[in-house]
Amino acid sequence: MEAPASWRIGDVRVTRIVDMADFTITPQFLFDIEIETVLAQDWMQPHFATATGELLVSVHAFIVEADGRRILVDTCLGNDKQRHTEAWNMRQGTFLQDLAAAGFPPETIDTVICTHLHVDHVGWNTRLENGRWIPSFPNARYLFGRIEWDHWRHELEEEQRLSEAGDDHAAQLLQVGMVMGDSVLPIIDAGLHQLVEVDHEITPGVWLEPTPGHTPGHVSVHIRSGGQEAIITGDMVHHPLQCAFPELGAHVDWSSTMSGETRRDFFGRNADRPILILGTHFPTPTAGWLVSHGSSWRISLTPPA
Repeated sequence: MEAPASWRIGDVRVTRIVDMADFTITPQFLFDIEIETVLAQDWMQPHFATATGELLVSVHAFIVEADGRRILVDTCLGNDKQRHTEAWNMRQGTFLQDLAAAGFPPETIDTVICTHLHVDHVGWNTRLENGRWIPSFPNARYLFGRIEWDHWRHELEEEQRLSEAGDDHAAQLLQVGMVMGDSVLPIIDAGLHQLVEVDHEITPGVWLEPTPGHTPGHVSVHIRSGGQEAIITGDMVHHPLQCAFPELGAHVDWSSTMSGETRRDFFGRNADRPILILGTHFPTPTAGWLVSHGSSWRISLTPPA
């Protein structure tokens, strides 16, 4: 395994651990947009898009080392889990081994943050052992947003009600029960979770920032240390393409309208400032700075002057 990418924000170190390395998707996989529109944003090549207009993405986690804490932000896909997406189904990846090889054995993680409770952000919360889902990080507190958990708890209850009534719509919600059942409920059953508000402070200089729309309680993670700043986006931004088109919602957004409003506000507040943006699905090099670009924005690999 090659050395994982890492960044310094004052006294804080952030390290990326990859679960699924850079891969391509069609624009239509996430967005209602054509290849020609992608190609027109030539600043995205070669790092964020191919010469043929496919989008480059990644699935990875971030370790934030701050004030003696080891904070894992989002836990990717996990292994041995039944999923509707073929590439994610019953995976056999090396995430936990790669985490340990980078100097972060699972038992040394003291905090897990899930920016939201989607399948590709909670998977390594648990691992399969002797037919049971057990916490992958037994010494950690798992922080779940209160608004986020309330939303998915309601979805679970609705799924159960429809299933008992024999409603075919329940099958459409099956993914909810599947993901909650193998990646969230075992953490709650183990007593390792903590419900937090959308502006919760993890440690001085590391706090949650509400960025709703993709899900009702979605949060990003803000870091400030030694006069420097960084923000881990979660799925508030799926791809740098959305910097050019902030209203461009993903097919998997809970509210495309709200997610677009959140992005436009976020870009307007943070562009042209020395704030490192760490994209949770941004491919290598993963981090950059928001800069103005005509009437919208783009990601630059060099900080604004």
